[in-house]
Amino acid sequence: MFIGIDLGGTNIKVGLFDDQLQHVDELWRATQSELNSATVISNMIATVQDLLVQNQIQASTIQAIGIGVPGLLDIDAGVSKFSPNFMNWQDVPIKEIFENQFHVPVFIDNDVRVNLYGEWQFGAGVGQQNLLMVTLGTGLGSGVVMDGRVLYGATASAGELGHMNMYRHGRPCACGSTGCLGRYVSARGIVKTAQEKLASGTTSILTDWTHDDPSKITAKMLSQADEQHDQLAHTVWQETGALLGYGLANAINLYNPAMIIIGGGVANAGERLFTPTKQVVQAHGLKIAVAACQIVTAKLGDRAGMVGAAIMAQRRKLKNSNTV
Repeated sequence: MFIGIDLGGTNIKVGLFDDQLQHVDELWRATQSELNSATVISNMIATVQDLLVQNQIQASTIQAIGIGVPGLLDIDAGVSKFSPNFMNWQDVPIKEIFENQFHVPVFIDNDVRVNLYGEWQFGAGVGQQNLLMVTLGTGLGSGVVMDGRVLYGATASAGELGHMNMYRHGRPCACGSTGCLGRYVSARGIVKTAQEKLASGTTSILTDWTHDDPSKITAKMLSQADEQHDQLAHTVWQETGALLGYGLANAINLYNPAMIIIGGGVANAGERLFTPTKQVVQAHGLKIAVAACQIVTAKLGDRAGMVGAAIMAQRRKLKNSNTV
């Protein structure tokens, strides 16, 4: 048995998988990312414990635990160096904490990279050798497969499209830069764009829906407003989709993927987001590379991160066993 954990800014998703990585059961819990690392780690451990109890399984029967963590990592040491999605989060020794708690091998990787493993092996990317995965959720994350290998880079941060600089003097990012793509093309970014337009005097039915409290706006609400032909919401989706298109055009020019898989909750916006995205990609990407690249939506949905984390754990455990 393997456990795969998808640590998100909103939810902790823990999946239990058999030795063939078939889904057995899962549990979710609120992350409480606005608090501190100790609280988030405690919530993760409690969710794993509850899942084991629910399935009447002893921790000693688990072969390995894989954890997908947003942000920058020291993968070998199992330390989360920095995550823009969490408060008071720096140099968190996740591997050490979990191995001391459960006494089984624990492996960590970037959250989007584990989503990539899931979609590559069991989802939309099966059979692809050159692939880009983009997740649009609390933030924007990405991972790359090139010539059949997942890219890591010198510091395991290859393919961080979310921190591609789009505006020299744009919104500040927790990474220390400004104008990062993820500060605009993400659930938080889309809401921020709508709030800025309302603050500038643009009218919208969102004002009535939120009782004139812009802090209550959500990305889902913006989709609903667009369906009712609200001009502000329509403009927000057009601008967001276009900016994503510029980011993907750059990625196509850099990595030459045969497929880009887009997942995450924001992807549920569908063509209101993807139509302007594809228009910009067609206009600004290298023509031959664009013609060879499909842009598709993820297939595994909320389970991609969990199953990908389990795949990663199985692979790392096997690799370690073969090098002993």
